[in-house]
Amino acid sequence: MSAGIDLAAFAAASTPDLVVERLRAARHVLAVSHENPDADTLGAVLGICRIVEALGGRATAISSDEPPPLYDFIPGIERFRRDPEPGEAYDLLVLADCASAERVGAVASRNADLFASLPRMIVDHHASNDADGHADWIDPGAAATCELVALLAVTMGLPLDLADGAFADALMAGIVMDTATFAHPNATPRTLAVSAALVGAGAPLSDISRRLYRTKPDAQLRLFGRVLDRLETTPDRLVIWSTLRLADLAETESIPAHSEGIIDLLAQSEAAEVSMLLKEQEDGTTRLSVRTKPGGVDATVLTGTFGGGGHARAAGATLPLPLADAIPVARDAADRLARAVQR
Repeated sequence: MSAGIDLAAFAAASTPDLVVERLRAARHVLAVSHENPDADTLGAVLGICRIVEALGGRATAISSDEPPPLYDFIPGIERFRRDPEPGEAYDLLVLADCASAERVGAVASRNADLFASLPRMIVDHHASNDADGHADWIDPGAAATCELVALLAVTMGLPLDLADGAFADALMAGIVMDTATFAHPNATPRTLAVSAALVGAGAPLSDISRRLYRTKPDAQLRLFGRVLDRLETTPDRLVIWSTLRLADLAETESIPAHSEGIIDLLAQSEAAEVSMLLKEQEDGTTRLSVRTKPGGVDATVLTGTFGGGGHARAAGATLPLPLADAIPVARDAADRLARAVQR
């Protein structure tokens, strides 16, 4: 930790005792990300694994889906497995950055008996998370779950340069992703203090920011152009949206992970209170991503209409409708909320 940055007060005020006790007692932790993983869930899982290992235990990192190539630079990303190691005696299940237990994905159903048998702990920052287990740590005031994992390490007396800096690098990636390099209003004084300490521990902030936000393969740029060209708005321009079709991926030689970042471009609309990206899914459903302006529509209210969740300014949901049917449903719901905003 760099000189002059003391996170002890933040950590002491934030970290639940039972979370610390559970991790100290665990000998083999099963740490699980959410499906379709992003940098925050991946970084938080890897961070939890490093903490457990620094305490003398073992940890297995799990993701239902393969981490996108975008995150190949994160140290330890190769550790992620699709399923737990056969025959291992796990004694604690940790779900990191999962707004609900269902967000874990298919790995939970494939290993239902194991998941049900283990003591469970959730570490998350989504305001929509209503988990209430004794050892669950839900802090909507955190910009990223990686912020909480850093505070956890400080509480447990561990240095932030664990594993030759790999710990700090992974956590920094999650914070950069979930704050858009500190551009979102979720970046608080605590977020900045944690981030400064991670940089002091060796995390290459500028390189991480460049990799996540300023480096894209040509196929992804072609995909962005196609989706942006399809942009639509309501007559009063308070709602803006576009769509990503399965054919777009094939025709631009992209992968689903290349859609990362499109919604943030839509959210740059000067007039729109609500920005939406609707993505066609192979199972016939539609994935909805939402961004809203500060002081306006609560994105969790909009996505909650469809059983989703997230944060006030950024949230998502899955609509059990094909894309063509989902568009007017999402648009009308967003329009009602946008027109109610008083500025």
